[in-house]
Amino acid sequence: MPLKTFDEYVTLAEAAHGHMCAGQILGLRLAIHGMELLGIDDPTGKDRKRLVSFVEIDRCATDAVTVVTGCRMGKRALKFRDFGKVAVTFCDLESDRAVRVVAKDSSKQRAKEVYPEIEDKNQQQMKAYRDLPAVEMFEHAWVRVKLAPEEMPGFKGAKVSCAQCGEGINFKREVEVDGRTLCKACAGERYYEVL
Repeated sequence: MPLKTFDEYVTLAEAAHGHMCAGQILGLRLAIHGMELLGIDDPTGKDRKRLVSFVEIDRCATDAVTVVTGCRMGKRALKFRDFGKVAVTFCDLESDRAVRVVAKDSSKQRAKEVYPEIEDKNQQQMKAYRDLPAVEMFEHAWVRVKLAPEEMPGFKGAKVSCAQCGEGINFKREVEVDGRTLCKACAGERYYEVL
């Protein structure tokens, strides 16, 4: 269904990620499978505004997903949920359908079984992930994802200032604490330490 050949996607993924690896091949196949399940045949062209993807891991496969889907953080179409799983939920905004595709843990073992003559693990997995049928590599489930208006691509909303640090807060990410409007960092969710 994708408008590009698999080898074209491989070339684009290698350029985007900086090298080619098994995780990239897995991510390409996962994203293509998700697009096929949803029936989206041109995610980076005519269908680009109807897709939002939630990735659950910050590894190689995520870069490959962006190549196939065109979903990007800066366009608010790629959402990251750090679950540590090679899984992506693809949401078709036009049809209000979503499918979550998960890479099976058994795919690494399948690579060993199918290509035992390839000693290099990365090369073995890359070959297997190209060749194995999707049913052997992925599980999927139809799911519902409710996106608030501020989560949608293109949302424009009021900006508020944090009562403590004064920094601007976009997209309704502020929190109320004891009657004060705070950014998440000042409300205690800071990932950094001020020196």
